[in-house]
Amino acid sequence: MKKIGITIAACASLFLLAACQSKSETSLDEKKLNIVATNSILADMAENVGGDLVNIHSIVPVGTDPHEYEPLPEDIAKASEADILFFNGLNLETGGNGWFSKLMETAHKKENEDYFSVSQNVTPMYLTSAGQENEQDPHAWLDIQNGISYVETIRNTLIDKDPENEASYNKKADDYIKNLETLDQEAKEKFADIPKDQKLLVTSEGAFKYFSKAYGLTAAYIWEINTESQGTPDQMKQIIDQIRQTKVPVLFVETSVDKRSMERVSKETKLPIYSTIFTDSLAKKGEDGDSYYTMMKWNLDKIHEGLTQ
Repeated sequence: MKKIGITIAACASLFLLAACQSKSETSLDEKKLNIVATNSILADMAENVGGDLVNIHSIVPVGTDPHEYEPLPEDIAKASEADILFFNGLNLETGGNGWFSKLMETAHKKENEDYFSVSQNVTPMYLTSAGQENEQDPHAWLDIQNGISYVETIRNTLIDKDPENEASYNKKADDYIKNLETLDQEAKEKFADIPKDQKLLVTSEGAFKYFSKAYGLTAAYIWEINTESQGTPDQMKQIIDQIRQTKVPVLFVETSVDKRSMERVSKETKLPIYSTIFTDSLAKKGEDGDSYYTMMKWNLDKIHEGLTQ
């Protein structure tokens, strides 16, 4: 993945352009809270809790990797106007080129006053690659219990900012959490039937450690986190050797990564790629996986189907 840097001066110049456009083109309802989320998953959670009391803008487009991103003039204008900004944290948007930290500085926003990490109450997991053991794995939302914690943080933040609508935020959050709890419990029950030597979840990026811990699997991957070093010879050898020591029946590839590395693994191991699965982004509106709930249901259903072949 190529590295993209943003200077504060560049952001400032883009903001001036965007601000001019915003004044002439804005159609926001001033009675609503203006919320900016860093990606489509967080935007969907905020929409489920906020309903028609909020306006929501997602910075990173659907299908785009949020680890590194270059904000557009519209993003800078929306961030500057926002009442609340939600970001994942756990080094997702603030690692790499640090695009989110630079954006917040340009928009003159303060942490825990204007922008909030939805993962603040999550127990983090860490990377395991040599030299990265102190870096947090950001993909906590792939465990539904962590997703519920995200929703609770979003609800509490909305209530703090808009106490007059506390009852609405509580009701919507409670209903949403109830549905997520049911999905999570059903998944834990059905994943118990997978034979032990087939409980290997093979993906391109190592984004499924939280998921695998929650649902009794072992996470296996070509590379651990999205960087420029993806699908190297050493990485390919390690994953192929690991696969051959098990009876895992299928492989999976994420919707937001290049599929070629996993296709090479499939060719070498003679195992099929059973399905695409979601990690850092929802699907486009109207497609399967276009909400956090349906994204997680898709992942749970497809992974269970594949591993029980």
